[in-house]
Amino acid sequence: MPVSDAWHHRLADARSSRQQANRWRSRRVMATGALDFAGNDYLGLAQDPRVCDAQAEGARRYGAGAGASHLVSGHLQVHDALEDALASWTGRERALLFSTGYMANLGVLQALADTDTAIFQDRLNHASLLDGATLSGARSRRFHHRDANDLNRLLARSECPHKLVVSDGVFSMDGDVADIVALTRVSQQHRAWLMIDDAHGVGVLGHNGSGCVGASWSSAEVPVLVGTLGKALGTAGAFVAGDAALIEHITQFARSYVYTTAQPPSIAAATLRALEIVQGEPEHRDHLNANIAYFRREALQLWLPLSASTTPIQPLLLGSEARTLGWSATLAEHGLEVGAIRPPTVANGEARLRITLSARHTRSDIDRLLDGLKVCQREEARCHAHLHNA
Repeated sequence: MPVSDAWHHRLADARSSRQQANRWRSRRVMATGALDFAGNDYLGLAQDPRVCDAQAEGARRYGAGAGASHLVSGHLQVHDALEDALASWTGRERALLFSTGYMANLGVLQALADTDTAIFQDRLNHASLLDGATLSGARSRRFHHRDANDLNRLLARSECPHKLVVSDGVFSMDGDVADIVALTRVSQQHRAWLMIDDAHGVGVLGHNGSGCVGASWSSAEVPVLVGTLGKALGTAGAFVAGDAALIEHITQFARSYVYTTAQPPSIAAATLRALEIVQGEPEHRDHLNANIAYFRREALQLWLPLSASTTPIQPLLLGSEARTLGWSATLAEHGLEVGAIRPPTVANGEARLRITLSARHTRSDIDRLLDGLKVCQREEARCHAHLHNA
């Protein structure tokens, strides 16, 4: 068999297997006029004219792209200013920009961990953290979700000289928040470093929007803090913040930082403006929190299967993959974009609609979503009645 045929068969078999499991993903162009309850633009800054103007002005001033990696000639004054602003915001000595959140987690874990390291991860951590641990070659164990006792048990059994505890700050599919108090206590008890990926918390949580860690926890307590810029801040990219020694080490050894073109300077300029808005206009977070409270109150009155999340991530736990896909399709027919999340992103039997709320949503927008969910309930009830009478 020619080599090319073998590869074609391999691709075809993988496609067939996933399609038979009804787990083949398809991209869709966002429908014009559709209400977005699937994205992560929690404060609505991606559409804020001030942020858009800052990005356009940044492109005019610095060019469309950086043209090189940060360690060659791609690190510009605007990147430096953004790193300083992020460090100050999160109460750290230094911050380092990455082009994406995925690259940040890969780079940090690959730079910090090796075969003499034991990594301990929450079972619901993001895929980028799991992949980063694999890339590092470190020994990895996963503790029960938000279970400090299980983490303590695993740490006590480890004889590795270097231990690293890793957790999401806000868990991306469930919307719940890590117990930072317990994580810091257990980590320090076992002389382990703690890394928090607060991708979905920065901009949303904390007294100044700096996240579930931010300035509330020092780098002595949470040595490694990762955040993204493409969610609540509305732009793109990511950062890691910590003390100077940590940032210098990552700068030297993180391959996903060293060997990639720097973030476009226009994005850095837009992020600086977004950061000013987050820090200076807390009313956006206030409006977001009011939207969350209103949606939860109304959804619970409809007996919708909500989780206990109080963040913008509001999953509806539907269980069945077919049910989840059906509800998502019905909502799409009514001009509502909601993410249908199913295995392998979540565990078998835990398929859900991942509803995300934004400060851009009005009360009327949320009412439209609730009306669409009522339609899903009615259609499901009619279907059950028909099957019962058949």
